[in-house]
Amino acid sequence: MKRKHKTYSRPKRPFDKARIEEEAQIKEDYGLKNKIEIWKADSQITSIREKAKKLIPAGPEKQKVLFDRLKKMGLKSDTLTDVLSLDKKDYLNRRLQTIVFKKRLAKSPKHARQLIVHKKVLVNGRAINSPSYTVPIELEEKISLKKVNKMPNLNENAGEKNE
Repeated sequence: MKRKHKTYSRPKRPFDKARIEEEAQIKEDYGLKNKIEIWKADSQITSIREKAKKLIPAGPEKQKVLFDRLKKMGLKSDTLTDVLSLDKKDYLNRRLQTIVFKKRLAKSPKHARQLIVHKKVLVNGRAINSPSYTVPIELEEKISLKKVNKMPNLNENAGEKNE
């Protein structure tokens, strides 16, 4: 079995007041559970930037492959400059939790997280229970809430008990 590695790294300066305040604001705005989710988003953006830096000397066809992949994810990327200027907020905006809140399917980001964890949100007809799921552009319009049958049919339940 392969060892699972961490998908984030802790900040180099743990007690940097400006960073702590910025992360607290991001955590509040996006309804995140903890700061590790911010660090994971930052790590993802860093890896995307590293791939873009490696593609600087490469041909435009290899760069286009990266641009197409990022556009499917919903990240703005027409040039290498755009890719290198991506921020963790751009990545956090593509999370299922944020999109559910922005589509007004939930009252707040935390309410959106609750709905997702309880499998009340459907993406393309499938229940996704991970708030950190990055939603591709083509599936963004196919996000919906599960239909809830509040009043069960009493006749059906009575028939089952008698048999």
